[in-house]
Amino acid sequence: MQKIIIDTDPGQDDAVAILLALASPELQVLGITCVAGNVPLPLTTLNARKICELAGRTDIEIFAGCDAPIKRKLITAEHVHGKTGLDGIELPAPTMPLQDQHAVDFIIETLRAAQDHEITLCPLGPLTNIATALTRAPDIAIKIKQIVLMGGAYFEVGNITPTAEFNIYVDPEAAEIVFKSGIDLVVLPLDATHKVLTTRARMDRIKALNTQIAQAVISWTDFFERFDMEKYGSDGAPLHDPCVIAYLLQPDIFTGRYINVEIETQSQLTLGMTVADWWGVSGRKANATFMGDVRADAFYELLTQRLSQL
Repeated sequence: MQKIIIDTDPGQDDAVAILLALASPELQVLGITCVAGNVPLPLTTLNARKICELAGRTDIEIFAGCDAPIKRKLITAEHVHGKTGLDGIELPAPTMPLQDQHAVDFIIETLRAAQDHEITLCPLGPLTNIATALTRAPDIAIKIKQIVLMGGAYFEVGNITPTAEFNIYVDPEAAEIVFKSGIDLVVLPLDATHKVLTTRARMDRIKALNTQIAQAVISWTDFFERFDMEKYGSDGAPLHDPCVIAYLLQPDIFTGRYINVEIETQSQLTLGMTVADWWGVSGRKANATFMGDVRADAFYELLTQRLSQL
């Protein structure tokens, strides 16, 4: 069983990722840490609790983390996810508590108590919590088996600016710390996530599960896909964050390269860009497995099958 910590800013696609993780017996979710990103921190923590209650998993501990990037003002994405971050189906107010401990302290404490290379971190939002933990407690790096993150882009360029993907753009300094950490990194960028589109046929199969969970997933994707379909002219929206969990479960459905990836933190023009040396021309040392492709039908088969278990 893989031990994971999910670091997240829910977000409808974060919600689907959390449900996929909770539906997968191969994964032991040690805790869910929340960060400001798609919406401010009070909403991301509220949404994480709603999602766990929807899944019937009130045993999962949820922690509030950093409410702003390391050096910058918070930029949010209500224009994509709605004013709650989880617009779509109306879920009841959660009764499960938020833990008193700060998310960064939970990450540090949990990793310090672990064996070397034991725990996988799964960031689905800006990397503020992870970078803060690594800066405050450099000794935890050896405890991390892998960081599998959704963020960045190369061939697909940007979705919040012409050159930057949202999660990296919100806190580029945090991303720089993580990418320079020497920890085994797997990156699920827009290049991969833009290939897992919520087409009608795929969503009809989820709808046919006819459960409360399936109903919620359909409602969430119906809400945010309008924005992406209008923007990209595609026949569905990308399900970004569930790619992280799908990679843990079936890494062979993704293909990529082990390359050097640097984060732009200085330029006004390309701030937050993941400068991915796909062609190996820089001479810089490789530091990340950067995914370029995914077998989308296999991804949706996995997602549908697991959601049916909840």
